[in-house]
Amino acid sequence: MVHILSVNVGKPKFIHLQDRAIETGIYKLPVAGPAYVTKDGLAGDTQVDRKNHGSPDKAIYVYTEENYHYWATLRGDAHYDHGHFGENLTVIGMADDSVHIGDVFSAGETILQVTQPRVPCFKLGLKFEDPDFVGTFLTSGRTGFYMRVIQEGNINSGDTIQLLSRDIRAVSVSNSMRALIKSPDQRRWIDMVLAVDSLSSAWRDDLSRRINRP
Repeated sequence: MVHILSVNVGKPKFIHLQDRAIETGIYKLPVAGPAYVTKDGLAGDTQVDRKNHGSPDKAIYVYTEENYHYWATLRGDAHYDHGHFGENLTVIGMADDSVHIGDVFSAGETILQVTQPRVPCFKLGLKFEDPDFVGTFLTSGRTGFYMRVIQEGNINSGDTIQLLSRDIRAVSVSNSMRALIKSPDQRRWIDMVLAVDSLSSAWRDDLSRRINRP
């Protein structure tokens, strides 16, 4: 059954890169009891870099338990606590290759729509103490995805997630990441992703710029 395993929020924290102190909201922890979801995200959660990790188009970041197991096995780590990847919702049963940009789901009192995959930044590499992990994560097909909030309300761990509608273009989260990876087919993937009406404005702008680059 597709459901929420954990609802996670975070407060700003400073991490160090050489001689710099960098503020981040990637360190998230599970919360007990219901959490209220607004159009801007989870109440009590902080997104420090609102350009890349926030905004109504990227209000909620979702990551799967199945991906947790994959990375723990690949990296030889015994266990990751929920929230370790900086996600707001840790879920089970929403694989990146079966969820599509534009799909609409209900969870608790909310209605949510998938808008784009997560594009990792260097802070994920700092969190894992491995700068090369950013590239590995990006090309893995296991990035998780952002969602916009169509209907606000409470959510809780244990809530069932139900598919309400499937986008007719059926561009999966994992396939949409092909638009970022240089290959002979990259332009085709960019065009397929841009054809999805519900794509986030940030990704639409980014992919449109890539088309016009020499």
